[in-house]
Amino acid sequence: MPIRVRGPRPAKSPRARAGRGAPSGRLRIRNLTLTAVATALAVLVVTVPSEATHTPPRTGFESAAGARWTGADEERSLLAAVDRYSDRVTVDRIGTTRQGRPLRLVRIGGGRPEALTVLLVCSQHGDEPAGREVCLETIRDLGYATDPATRGLLSRTEILVLPTANPDGLAAGTRGNADGLDINRDHLALRTAEARALAAVIRDRAPDVIEDLHEYGATPPFYDKDLYALWPRSLNADDRVHDASERLVERYVRPAARDAGFSSGRYGVWTDPVTGGALKQTGGDGQERILRNTAALKHAIGLLVEDRADALPEAEQTDPAQGQRRRVRSQRVALEALFAYADEERDRIRAATARSRAAGSADRGPVYLGGADNEAPEPGEVLADPPCGYRLSADRYADVRDELALHGVRSRPDGDGVYVPLGQPARKLIPLLLDRRATYHLTNGQPDTAC
Repeated sequence: MPIRVRGPRPAKSPRARAGRGAPSGRLRIRNLTLTAVATALAVLVVTVPSEATHTPPRTGFESAAGARWTGADEERSLLAAVDRYSDRVTVDRIGTTRQGRPLRLVRIGGGRPEALTVLLVCSQHGDEPAGREVCLETIRDLGYATDPATRGLLSRTEILVLPTANPDGLAAGTRGNADGLDINRDHLALRTAEARALAAVIRDRAPDVIEDLHEYGATPPFYDKDLYALWPRSLNADDRVHDASERLVERYVRPAARDAGFSSGRYGVWTDPVTGGALKQTGGDGQERILRNTAALKHAIGLLVEDRADALPEAEQTDPAQGQRRRVRSQRVALEALFAYADEERDRIRAATARSRAAGSADRGPVYLGGADNEAPEPGEVLADPPCGYRLSADRYADVRDELALHGVRSRPDGDGVYVPLGQPARKLIPLLLDRRATYHLTNGQPDTAC
């Protein structure tokens, strides 16, 4: 039977502008019927045709009832088995880490030009494994699902999964990669092999929705919810993409978590345990080098999900497997809500991402070098009248040519160097890469103001 989720659905509100908090108000209730995809995800034993001669593979985590995480060899075997069995699953190697481990991208479904594309980025931080487990189970469940509804949905939805975004960190049990770099702080500079591979996927596949799966350490009693979620807070995000992302968080993911018995909050916001009011913000800002925000600059609806890694109840401390199963279950609920959103609001999503891409060439509005949707930028952080483009000398261009290409930024020859015009879909990304005033810029471009 389909899973049914009851959750609050407020009337659409305008975007919270800089210096203002996100809108609040009493939420109205309506029923959501999750899609056949969510139904397939909700079961660990998948029905296969009677003529099948083998059983769907299980993850190491499932086989151990949550007592340990799935190993690298077990992941490789599972992906190979699903790839062999299912004609709608393809596994490709898209990169190699410094220590020689493969970066694999799994493609499920699609096949139509108008297909909606959803990208799941799992465990960018190597010491946050719960999201990876859900991603592996999802690949298996969707690959082996046989019901017509799921097959129909996957024919019009392409699901891309990067099941282990940081293989070296996973092997070492570290947040960073083999170079000690935080991949989720590298989506502008692209210094890491892992971020470069992901940037190429986003450039080439143009996903409409990107979910970034993480875990966090709790600080009771102010910051200890089972599941936190957040949308892109960058002021450079197109309003349509921003609003659709916030809608995903507030009308789908958080209500689904609460209905499943998990506590939920907005990532980065400490709350009073008695009143529930916000006390302070310790994370979740608007810096574009984080995938949640970079996704919006590349015209995708962005979602960050963080489950609580700490074993707070006594039962979880006594039996760690209970806590690990809870972590995976909460991530699964969030992912089911994402698929329900993608199915129910397909037209809204496609309109938001398409209009965001088209806006770059004609946009003449400001570009922000700081601030967030709930934090006003400083005066020096606003390019109120952005330049027409940036000129780069041949030497400077040689230093950043590959990164610009990975970001999908177009340029043209200009004398001894190149010219990067702002009139392109990457308009609001370009100053962050080339303007000397931007915090994480790649090089100092020469602004061209003679439009």
